[in-house]
Amino acid sequence: MKTRSSQQTGFTLIELVVIIILIGIVASVTSRKMMTTVDNAKYEHTKKELDHLAWAIVGNPALFDKGARTDFGYVGDVGALPPNLDALVSNPGGYTSWDGPYVIGGRTADDFKRDAWNSIYTYVGTTLRSTGSGSNIDKLFASTSAALLTNSVSGIFVDASSQAPGLTYMDSCVVHFTYPNGSGGITVATTNPDRHGLFSFSNIPIGNHSLSLIYTPDSDTTLFNVCVLPGKDVKLDIVFPADLF
Repeated sequence: MKTRSSQQTGFTLIELVVIIILIGIVASVTSRKMMTTVDNAKYEHTKKELDHLAWAIVGNPALFDKGARTDFGYVGDVGALPPNLDALVSNPGGYTSWDGPYVIGGRTADDFKRDAWNSIYTYVGTTLRSTGSGSNIDKLFASTSAALLTNSVSGIFVDASSQAPGLTYMDSCVVHFTYPNGSGGITVATTNPDRHGLFSFSNIPIGNHSLSLIYTPDSDTTLFNVCVLPGKDVKLDIVFPADLF
């Protein structure tokens, strides 16, 4: 009977089959791990892109200056939600209040609208969605559109001596509030405080807006910046820097 010498280096057919099977198993496990790693990277990349798109629409809430939020994106400038994602990079209609682009494009003109799987993002209401992974990745950038577009600003106005206008002076006081009108322009809403100095404005979009108080007999004006946050009605206590009443 012949036996294989210890000096022989060849493999039997069975040994070769076992080796091939082992190589296949290792390759399969490695391939699955690599696919998982790639999918995880695409998932994280898509989540970051959704965050940036959300910031383009409503601003980055982490950006502050002197204690006030400074970034409100497209909605803060225009006073309305964008009609589509293209409006984030190009003016949708000659809007004078549009101050974009709010997002930077990528390798191609529509790259910013595609997830890591090259599928177009869906934008409906206040939700951005990626479907490229086979399951939805959602980014809710506001609880409702009302939280972005229909806030209120109210306040009480007194002079330096803490006196309200009363019946005598309430018609001599004018409050102007300036904010984007939702159609690419600017609205200047005007009201008179009541005899107690109370005034209010409704349907105000998020953003940094301008409020001015005018005492008409002297054409005396005081200006204020009003920061309107999503779903937060603003209440102001305003003291005019002079004795008026």
